[in-house]
Amino acid sequence: MSTGIPTGNGFGAANGFNGANGFSADGLRTLLSRGAVPADPQELSRGANAGTQQGSAWLPDVAMLARIAEEVLAEPPAPGPTGPPAPGPVVVPGFDDDTLPHVPLPPVVTPEMMGPTPGPPGAMADAPTFYFITEHPQAALLAATPPGGPGPFDVETIRGDFPILTERVHGRQLAYLDNAATTHKPQEVIDRLAYFYARENSNVHRGAHALAERATEAYEDARSVVADFLGAPSPDNVVFTRGTTESINLVAQSWGRDNLAAGDEIVLTQLEHHANIVPWQLIAEQTGAVLKVIPVDDTGQLQLDDYAALLTDRTKLVAVSQVSNVLGTIVPVEAVIQAAHRAGARVLVDGAQAVAHMPVDVKAMDADFYAFSGHKVFGPTGIGALYAKPEVLEQMAPWQGGGNMISDVTFERTRYQRPPARFEAGTGNIADAVGLAAALRYLRRLGVLAAAAYEHSVLDYAASAMKQVPGLTMIGTAPDKASVLSFVLDGYEPEEVGSALDSKGIAVRSGHHCAQPVVRRFGHEAVVRPSLAMYNTCAEVDRLVAELHRLSAARGR
Repeated sequence: MSTGIPTGNGFGAANGFNGANGFSADGLRTLLSRGAVPADPQELSRGANAGTQQGSAWLPDVAMLARIAEEVLAEPPAPGPTGPPAPGPVVVPGFDDDTLPHVPLPPVVTPEMMGPTPGPPGAMADAPTFYFITEHPQAALLAATPPGGPGPFDVETIRGDFPILTERVHGRQLAYLDNAATTHKPQEVIDRLAYFYARENSNVHRGAHALAERATEAYEDARSVVADFLGAPSPDNVVFTRGTTESINLVAQSWGRDNLAAGDEIVLTQLEHHANIVPWQLIAEQTGAVLKVIPVDDTGQLQLDDYAALLTDRTKLVAVSQVSNVLGTIVPVEAVIQAAHRAGARVLVDGAQAVAHMPVDVKAMDADFYAFSGHKVFGPTGIGALYAKPEVLEQMAPWQGGGNMISDVTFERTRYQRPPARFEAGTGNIADAVGLAAALRYLRRLGVLAAAAYEHSVLDYAASAMKQVPGLTMIGTAPDKASVLSFVLDGYEPEEVGSALDSKGIAVRSGHHCAQPVVRRFGHEAVVRPSLAMYNTCAEVDRLVAELHRLSAARGR
């Protein structure tokens, strides 16, 4: 009997694994009875780990696998007909049905299976085509459909996975259009956090007891899930941080201190969030390096000819957002990276606004560094990750010192762990790392490309409808956009518009969005920013647009 857990179609929802750390006991019993997985719990755990390393699209939580197998094998077989069970709800092991709600599995679809664009008739004739959907090297994996057959991208079923979307605000049903600030969490992420604190809570790596082993396995499994999601060659290329901001500061203070000198150049773009500006200003002040800025045109696209002219033999780093948090512009990061590498520079990509809206493959992209935040991709706050090429990480000195990142300490000298532990001083955010893994599993199970295609159909519908509002000016009209619909409305300050929308239960964000340079590039100090996720609907867009028409009419437009 093989000890490897079957990958791909061999271990999906129809065969006992319900994703996001949940297992159907009947399904796992069926696998055991068929000899599809080893009966010995420890062997099963090792096989699952091997399956994870082989790149399964549905990564099991190895820490739970052996315990569930023990429970299943100890139970008498359930009466009834034999054969593969029907796909069932996600069940978090260890909780009784009476104490924990089951979360249904939403259907998964590839972009080819997309039906007509949602929204009123005639809103859009055809679903849009996007370069990152059609050309992505992992397209088949990222659009993978679990066993049991595909179904339509049922946004209402998916919305049912997010409990906060049922909230009422000021007496009205919430329409949450502030996803560029933070995304909401599906129930299974919430349940996974609760399970960790109820059954696995411990510090990691050094404990000689069962809970420490469980916590360590869950934490390191989360690192593997992040690496797989990003297309990283190894989990050792992934450092857990508090989020994109800390990741960028880590690179600036660790890599930057040793590789930048007076007169060296750091190239940024006019699109950047403050988190990808201020750390480089600080390191420039410390090292004498200088900053250069790639301008954008009136639509919000990078001026690539100007970028090429900025690169010199003194350029050491290019730091660029993959998606603008104000304009939604999708930056052609592959072209940016290739040009920087030809000039001998390293490249850091801020992926905070990209990971929830498009597939990411850091190896194919050839990024030297890639940073993102969990709360932007349906995971918890306070957790994020930094990917770096292994040869770059190995050469980087620690940024912070403390426990966990050392191999030996005396008062005379300290020896440090190899990456990634070298950059994770102190007790990490263990539970939220595990929650992040649950979020990435959830998105992977829906199909990253399918979610992106649906979301873009709503984005295009919204952009078309908003342009019909008298006095409304869209800010950022690049052909390739994701998620963001920033605007200003004649006769109103952005804060007034945001407040008026909030009174109707519509959540948007108003302000400079921690990206003052690009907001000022378009002649404003603040803009209104609705931003979408794959759980938003055209009906919510209609509510937004109706209120904008009302506001416009109130000022005589």
